[in-house]
Amino acid sequence: MMERRLLMKGKVKEAYMRGDRLEFLFTDQISVFDKVIPSMIPFKGETLCRESVYWFKRAEQMGIKTHFLEYLPPSGMICRKVDILQTDRITRQSKNYLIPLEFICRWYVAGSLFDRIKAGEIQPDALGFAAGHKVAYGEELPEPFMEVSTKLEKTDRLLSKAEALEISGLSPGEYEEAREVVLRIDRDIGSSVEARGLIHVDGKKELAFDQEREIMVVDAYGTADEDRFWDKAKYEEGEFVDLSKEYVRQHYRRTGYKDLLYGARASGLPEPPIPALPAEVVRETSRIYIRLFERITGEKFTPANKS
Repeated sequence: MMERRLLMKGKVKEAYMRGDRLEFLFTDQISVFDKVIPSMIPFKGETLCRESVYWFKRAEQMGIKTHFLEYLPPSGMICRKVDILQTDRITRQSKNYLIPLEFICRWYVAGSLFDRIKAGEIQPDALGFAAGHKVAYGEELPEPFMEVSTKLEKTDRLLSKAEALEISGLSPGEYEEAREVVLRIDRDIGSSVEARGLIHVDGKKELAFDQEREIMVVDAYGTADEDRFWDKAKYEEGEFVDLSKEYVRQHYRRTGYKDLLYGARASGLPEPPIPALPAEVVRETSRIYIRLFERITGEKFTPANKS
């Protein structure tokens, strides 16, 4: 087997060099609010990896380029390698590089979007509602609401279109093309999972340029880490049952840790360490990851054997 060299160890994924290819390894670690939790979630890495493979294959069937090449059971995949360029080195002629943006597409009012609406930071008309409309948690948006944030900075920062163009090397036309790729993928996710009783609430995508400076989808998406899903039947009864990492975020909201963390960040104080998850939350989170895999792919989850 080709030599395998650690290239990067992220919050929950590891990247290895294999010749001119890249291997992604999805671990059982979990992170929220840009903090790695000192708890492992059984089968999390495998379910995320297999979901990612599923969506990459669907994207390719839609004619959308991706970096995916090969699945490595149980929780790895071989991908095309792209360069990580600092923003001051990116030009409109650069090729084969990670576009340093995250595209966040929201279809329902949830999470931080609702917090910002309550705080008056986002007005209803910016979301497609009539001016003065009282936005409710869980409400379906009149149109998809897409935002762009930084990718390579220590913590994510929302950007205006002008700022996104400045740091990414995208032309205005390429920026619109990137948005359309994200929307096409999200529409496919939404229609696909609805057939298995899920609502796709929101999610994020990462993109790159290939050797011909054509847009391709990279990293992972449509998983319990990148996206938020609700149970459709419960939603229709007025209950928002999170089938994603939001279950863990809500745990830290209930315990008050999220407010402590964001308060420290706003005040420039040292960030409090994130506590480990209780055993019962670990078990339920693992169950959520497995069940979500089954509802996304339509397959019964059986742990894959290592190759």
